[in-house]
Amino acid sequence: MEAIRSQIAMLHEVCDTLSHRELVELLAEVTTVLRSVPALEHRVLARLTAETEPRRLGESSWKTVLTTALRVSDREAKRRLAHAAALGPRQALTGEPMAPRWEATAAAQSQGLLDAEHVAVIATFHDNLPSWVDGDTRASADRQLAGLGAGLCPEELKAAAKRLATMIDQDGPEPTDAERARRRGVTLGEQQPDGMSRLSGWVTPEWRAVYEAVEAKLAAPGVCNPDDEQPCIEGEPDQGQRRADTRSAPQRRHDAWLAVGRMALCSGELGQHNGLPVTVIVSTTLQEVEKGAGVAVTGGGSLLPMGDLIRMASHAFHYLAVFDQHTSQALYLGRTKRIASPAQRIVLHARDRGCTRPGCTVPGYWCQVHHVTDWKNGGRTDVDTTTLACGPENRMIETTGWTTRTNPKGQTEWVPPPDLDTGQHRVNGYHHPERHLLPEDDNGP
Repeated sequence: MEAIRSQIAMLHEVCDTLSHRELVELLAEVTTVLRSVPALEHRVLARLTAETEPRRLGESSWKTVLTTALRVSDREAKRRLAHAAALGPRQALTGEPMAPRWEATAAAQSQGLLDAEHVAVIATFHDNLPSWVDGDTRASADRQLAGLGAGLCPEELKAAAKRLATMIDQDGPEPTDAERARRRGVTLGEQQPDGMSRLSGWVTPEWRAVYEAVEAKLAAPGVCNPDDEQPCIEGEPDQGQRRADTRSAPQRRHDAWLAVGRMALCSGELGQHNGLPVTVIVSTTLQEVEKGAGVAVTGGGSLLPMGDLIRMASHAFHYLAVFDQHTSQALYLGRTKRIASPAQRIVLHARDRGCTRPGCTVPGYWCQVHHVTDWKNGGRTDVDTTTLACGPENRMIETTGWTTRTNPKGQTEWVPPPDLDTGQHRVNGYHHPERHLLPEDDNGP
C-alpha cells in the first residue's frame, strides 16, 4: 500500500510538467487502472465469502459487512456483491478453482477495457435473459458483449445488447407461471418534496382480476369521492354525486384503493404487528397540531402534512396521533416485564422513528423494541432504556460483538466490534434529517 501511495504522489508532482498530449495519455492510463480495480475487489470478496462467515466479523450478512466497513449504501453493497459473484473467481465443492460466471467480461474488466457503465449494461443483459436460455448461449453472448464493450461507448453497447437479446429470444419467452412470479412486484418510490410518491410495478393475472373487480365498484363515478361531505362507499351513488364528480379515471382509481386501505384498517382483522394493532401511527407535537401547520412523521418514515393528519383523525378512530406529552398509561415498567407495553412502543415511534443502528433505513413499523442494556444483563424495560431496532439488527446483537449504549443526549449509540470499527458514526441520523439543519448545540435527541 505504501508503494502505491508513493507512486500516486510522484504522479501528482510531475503532472504540472507534462504536455497536453502527455496529460491525455496519463488520463487514459489512469482510467485503465481505475477500470481494473473492481477486479481486485472481486477477488477480495471471493476470498472473504469462501473462507469465513459475516457473523465472525460482527455482522449478520455480507451486505451489512460492506455497509459498515466501507460506509456505502445498501444498494451499492448489493451491487458489489452481485458483481463479485458474477465476475469474481469461484471454487467448486471440492475446492478446485473455477472461472467466473461471466468469464469474458471479468477478463476484459481485469485488463481495464470495460468501464463501470459497460459492466452495468452487460449485467442488465444477463439479468433480463429468460431462465430457459442455456449456459453455452449465455457464455457466447458474454464473450460477444465483452469484445464489443472494449471498443464501444456504453450507449452503443446498450443498443447492441438489446439487439442481441432480441436475436436470442425473437418471440419472447413462453408466459409460464414461474416467469410471471419472477417478474411480479410493486414499488413505492421515494416521497417527493410535495409529499407525493410514484407507484409502479408488474402484477400477476390474479392481482389484475382482483383489481378489476374492486375498480368496477369503488372507482366508478360518484363513489369514494373525497370532495363529498358523505362519500358513497356502500350502495350506488345518486345522480347528483355522479354529476358532481369531476375526477379523472386515474384519480378515481387512486381514491378507490385508498378506500380499500381504510376498510382493511377499520376491519380489525389485520391483527397485531410488533406489539401494536395494525394502524397508522403518527408522531407530531401539540404545538403543530394547534397551529394546523407543519408535517408529522408516520411509522413508515413518510411525512404527512398537518392538514391531512387532522382530516384523517376527524373521521377515523383507528389513527393514533402521538404528541410530545406522556399518556396516563404506565411507561416505566422496570424489571417487572420484559415486553414493552403498547404505550411505550408508541413513544418509541415518536422518539426514534425507526431503527437506531447507523446506516439502517428501516422505519418504525418494521422495528422491534430493543433493550439498550441487554435484559439478561440487568436491562430495564423503561422508555429511556429501550430503543427501536429492526429484526435483523436486534437479533444480530445476540451473536456478534456489537453493543449499544445511551449517550448524554439520550440517543442510542451502536458500538461495533474491533474488526469493523473504522471510525464510523455511532448514532443513526437517517430518521431525523432535521438534526443536520440545527446548530451543534441545539441538536436534540
